[in-house]
Amino acid sequence: MSGRVVIVGAGHAGGAAAAFLRQYGHEGPIALIGDEPHLPYQRPPLSKAWLKGEAGEDDLQLRPPSFYEDNHIAVTRGARAIAIDRQTRQVDLNDGVSQSYDHLILAMGARARPLPIPGAHLPGVLYLRTAADAEALKGMLGPGKRVVVIGGGYVGLEVAASARAIGAEVWVVEREARLLARVAGEALSGFFHRYHGERGVRFVLGASAAAIDGEDKVEAAVLDHGERLPCDIVLIGVGALPNQELAMDAGLVCNDGVVVDNEARTSDPNIFAIGDLTRRPLPLYDRSFRLESVPSALEQAKQAAAAITGHKPPAPEVPWFWSDQYDLKLQIAGLPFDVDTKVVRGDPDSARFAVFHMKGDLIQAVEAVNAPAEFMGGRLLIGQRRPVDIEKLADPAVSMKEVGA
Repeated sequence: MSGRVVIVGAGHAGGAAAAFLRQYGHEGPIALIGDEPHLPYQRPPLSKAWLKGEAGEDDLQLRPPSFYEDNHIAVTRGARAIAIDRQTRQVDLNDGVSQSYDHLILAMGARARPLPIPGAHLPGVLYLRTAADAEALKGMLGPGKRVVVIGGGYVGLEVAASARAIGAEVWVVEREARLLARVAGEALSGFFHRYHGERGVRFVLGASAAAIDGEDKVEAAVLDHGERLPCDIVLIGVGALPNQELAMDAGLVCNDGVVVDNEARTSDPNIFAIGDLTRRPLPLYDRSFRLESVPSALEQAKQAAAAITGHKPPAPEVPWFWSDQYDLKLQIAGLPFDVDTKVVRGDPDSARFAVFHMKGDLIQAVEAVNAPAEFMGGRLLIGQRRPVDIEKLADPAVSMKEVGA
């Protein structure tokens, strides 16, 4: 309880870990090191409320500056860790300073996956991962601006919705045959395609960006089948890569993320890793996976803080995610592994429905659109591994409390 804890990465995961350590009674020094100029802040609003001008910098902060002072958490901003010496237990920073640790928590998150095509360097080609990225995009958006979003995932669709809300023209280009192909079922993909289309978003599916044209700035996105989409902004949203290089150089086991156990502990017992950076166990599904979500980051922050302070480990949580687009609240619980059937509850045309992904009579995952009862009930049933009656589950007139087999 008195050892020195160094946390590399001052995002949602790192900031939460520092707070949980104090909450669980850690009395030793805590150093929080971040490469951005900000205190820990929320990233989900960057593609939504921030772009639409509905949130300011203070709204994004996880905690006020006084929290870190009052809890004796030493925050270093604008510094990047460049090496870990596991023998001497030191972290070297790019400003020449070294930080010693008894326990080290890695929380460097992930970065936007680059799209290596001609013209990707032009002004007006943007990614969205940080507050600086969001501020650059916000400064370029406006009524009548022409935006091409490359990538039909959640971030791309959230940006499309925000851009349409302020009057921009939007194209979404997706290489797969449907939207959200890697993260959602066909029913949900089809619904969001229709919903965005009815609000003026145009789509090109089954196509990839081959180049970006322009002299001194973006003028058009050129697709692999030759179509040219004139635009002022190109937003690239084709996934994320874990920032695992520091861990790899230190000899920690990595596999598309730093490999950790149920305590968020790496292959070095004195080093933990949390958040989007990690490949973590999923006990409910008997496998490991890399999750990119705030709830997963918070769960792992609790795991690491509990292990360091000797507290009882927190109970495993059902993974969950959310996305806000227009007046839609999408909530997802669980992951659709080993699914053999799907059950739609409600009417997608009403914009209030849920899709349940089933393994026999067990719910593996639920995708709920404006359906909080289905989300909460499904999440509970997933965690309990409780069989359900398929016919009852499909009938919205039957309460979620009554769908058990």
